[in-house]
Amino acid sequence: MPTPTAPAASVVADPPARRSILLDKAFLRLWLGSTSSGLATWALPFVLGLAVFDRTLTATSLGVLLAARTAGFLAAVPISGVLADRYSRRRVVLWSGLMAAAAAPLLAVGLGRSLPLMVAAAALAGAGQGACRPAFQALTAEIVDADNRQQANAAMTLAVRSTTLAGPALTALLAVVFDISALLLGVGALWLVAALVPGLGTASVHLTERRRSSFVAEFSEGIREARRHPWFVAGLAALTAVIAAGYSATGVALPMVSRDRYGTEMVLAGAMTGYTIGALVGALLIARWRPRFPGWVALAGLAVYGFAPLSLMLPVDPVVVIAAYVVAGIGIELFNVPWFTATQREVAPDKLARISSLDFLLSYGLAPVGLALIAPAINTFGTQAVLATCALICFLAPATAALTPSARHFSRQPEERTVERHAEAD
Repeated sequence: MPTPTAPAASVVADPPARRSILLDKAFLRLWLGSTSSGLATWALPFVLGLAVFDRTLTATSLGVLLAARTAGFLAAVPISGVLADRYSRRRVVLWSGLMAAAAAPLLAVGLGRSLPLMVAAAALAGAGQGACRPAFQALTAEIVDADNRQQANAAMTLAVRSTTLAGPALTALLAVVFDISALLLGVGALWLVAALVPGLGTASVHLTERRRSSFVAEFSEGIREARRHPWFVAGLAALTAVIAAGYSATGVALPMVSRDRYGTEMVLAGAMTGYTIGALVGALLIARWRPRFPGWVALAGLAVYGFAPLSLMLPVDPVVVIAAYVVAGIGIELFNVPWFTATQREVAPDKLARISSLDFLLSYGLAPVGLALIAPAINTFGTQAVLATCALICFLAPATAALTPSARHFSRQPEERTVERHAEAD
């Protein structure tokens, strides 16, 4: 006699397993494009550094080229933010990627022949890099539903960190086979992938038609939108301070301490590798974890970057320095992923690219200022005093931002979303 089955109404189904975001074809194309742009962004200064190594470029010329690239980036970011809110985000990704791709053959032609041509090409490459960033951020929110955005942002940052970890070895191997010009063309090919792949098989997506104002008026509208979110203003101020102080300590003081205190470049290499590995761990952790107070967790993660300059102050074993950078890497992704996710959730969709451009413009745009000031400060006040100041800024800036009432959840409406989140988890 067959066993009777229970009535359908009495069956309680298990909650569906969370599907990997990379199984979504539209996001996979976006992920591949963003990964390719990240690899190309990282590879260009490395390849130009190889040109210094083989004496095709001087160190001074390299500095000029990197400065030109930064200038192009800073000029393009606010423009792209307006354009990506005004037109199709895919179209902005396409043209910014093509712009950066076009710079690669110009750099190859100018290499060893014309520094002015290379400077113009470097500025063009920086403009393409800067133009695609806000569009990628806004496009993620456009094609990924709200429940999957944290996983999507974690997947994006995992790709960036993985290329940073594997890129140097891969590029060094390629340099054995190919010359610098060929490697520069390879960077251009990566930008072609970034330009073309995200839009494959998809129709152009346009925002709701609206009356266009001047560029300044539209960017100012984005600033007003940012001011509507106190958690965003406080968090961006903290992020800018930590990047200016913490990254400056890493960029200038870490090589000096590695050389003068430990007498080997292995501490420098170990710390930077440890930071990247930590970031990978942090991204994997936050891809699944939904903390009760995401804003506070994110700001705490940002604050632990202070352990990096703190470890450089003290006469500790090299393992302690490397461990501090691993912790800093974990913390930075515990901040980045909830930060991007909250921005995509909270900001009005038609202003998201402008908000993202403001984020990149202030946080990463002011980083060169910190790098420019830290070496003279060390010469004037001493390494210990400057590192102590950098550590203090890294600890205090996020702690101050956490005092903003809406910072606890990175939301102006925290209670509703917290209840919904816990209901879904249960």
